Amino acid sequence: MTKRQVATTIFLVVGSLAALNLLSEELYFRLDFTADERYTLSDATIDLLESIDEPVTVTAYFSDDLPPAAAAAREDFRDLLAEYDRRSDGVVVFEFVNPNDDVERETEARQRGVVPVAINVRERDQAKRQIAYLGAVVSLGERSETIPLVEPGAAMEFALTSAIKKLVTPDKPAVAFIQGHGEPTLEMIPQAREQLSVSYELEPLSLDDSAGVPPHYGVVVWLAPRDSAPPAHLAAIDDFLARGGDLFLGINAVEGDMQTSMGRKTRTGVVEWLRDKGVAVEESFVVDAQCGAIYARQQQAGYTFNTPIDFPYFPIVSNFADHPATAGLEAAIFQFASPLAYVGDSTDVAATELAWTTDKAGKQEPPVYFTSQRQWRATDFDEKRIPLALALVRKVADGESRMIVVGDGDFAINGAGESAQRLQGDNVNLLANGVDWLADERGLAELRVKGVEARPIDPSLSEETKTFVKYLNFLLPVALVVGYGLFRANRRKRLRKLRQSTSYAD
Repeated sequence: MTKRQVATTIFLVVGSLAALNLLSEELYFRLDFTADERYTLSDATIDLLESIDEPVTVTAYFSDDLPPAAAAAREDFRDLLAEYDRRSDGVVVFEFVNPNDDVERETEARQRGVVPVAINVRERDQAKRQIAYLGAVVSLGERSETIPLVEPGAAMEFALTSAIKKLVTPDKPAVAFIQGHGEPTLEMIPQAREQLSVSYELEPLSLDDSAGVPPHYGVVVWLAPRDSAPPAHLAAIDDFLARGGDLFLGINAVEGDMQTSMGRKTRTGVVEWLRDKGVAVEESFVVDAQCGAIYARQQQAGYTFNTPIDFPYFPIVSNFADHPATAGLEAAIFQFASPLAYVGDSTDVAATELAWTTDKAGKQEPPVYFTSQRQWRATDFDEKRIPLALALVRKVADGESRMIVVGDGDFAINGAGESAQRLQGDNVNLLANGVDWLADERGLAELRVKGVEARPIDPSLSEETKTFVKYLNFLLPVALVVGYGLFRANRRKRLRKLRQSTSYAD
């Protein structure tokens, strides 16, 4: 090959690579095989990024020399920011800062709400705690939103898109939370408040006997009323619905008191009010073999310790309808829930069941005595797919009115202050996605469920099947590795004999 041909070949190769590089900017694509498509931006994020006119700056405060899980989170966050930068045509810009290397930067991170966390690491066969930063600040002009902690494996896209949306949509619709009948305050639902405040202004609403529900509210949330609602208040809600308002109602038809270990019916008047609308709330306790646990004290060898015990009165709901309010949800834990059913006229109302128990469920009439010593039998779970949530769309004069009814009013309540407990699973997502559907705002619904990985064992499986699956998960990978090793060793042995044979040498 002549020098001219070599030069031409090099020129063509370099030119082809440059052309491919330029073309990849326009024809970029990514293959994402994860179950929740966590490495693919949702339509809501893409629409938001394409609508931004002002520059958005993301300052990521991440320490160096992080352990593998935290280092992977940093790289995933960097890749996500690069995707935001590309999708927004450079409107979203970012930088990474290591606060541990600069006192001023560390002070800046703390002042902006990014707090250090202690991470356990192993170094030279010794365990130690490392102080690290894993947060970010999103800025738009003079305003900013803080992501205090980017948790490994968490839904990073939701946190980042939520922060940007808060900055670019300062005028948000108001959502009212009814108060005055023993309902939880907004301080009692911190997780739900945090999620909903991205898209809505949350305001407490005390119903007045004359004013009713103010007209600027399109959605009203009514969670766990414990005291009787006066007829005038129920009439105010009726008027709100009649003019096209939307209602999310979580009702406790029964309640359990763990202090007295007793369960009984409630008397608020809401069950009767719903019956007039065609919604039958059965005043009984739902039990399910797929359930949460309570902790009971036990003594053994002179020691007292807490032992988790399955508590069927806390059903784990994993059967959800393919509906905007529940699509993508995987599991929510209800406490002392009641069955629901729509029994009214279907001419002007479209009713949809949103959530059910498993095929091993049952009902118990109050009063009920709770005990951790109870031996549950198969006959206690002789019912299938008991409905626990409904969606209703009713025709009214001004169009339609929507309503979601959940047979557990406490499913999204954390508690306030130091006693607050972080809810697991999709409890908060059920409320937030439901409000989005009522408000006809689906922007962040699909993002909330990214990264949720609830995979409860099917309670219908026998103990023998569960044991088989457990050992199969443990032993199969080992067997595959050992089998492949034996195959490689046997193959090399045969090749070695073949090379040593006379026919191979010839």
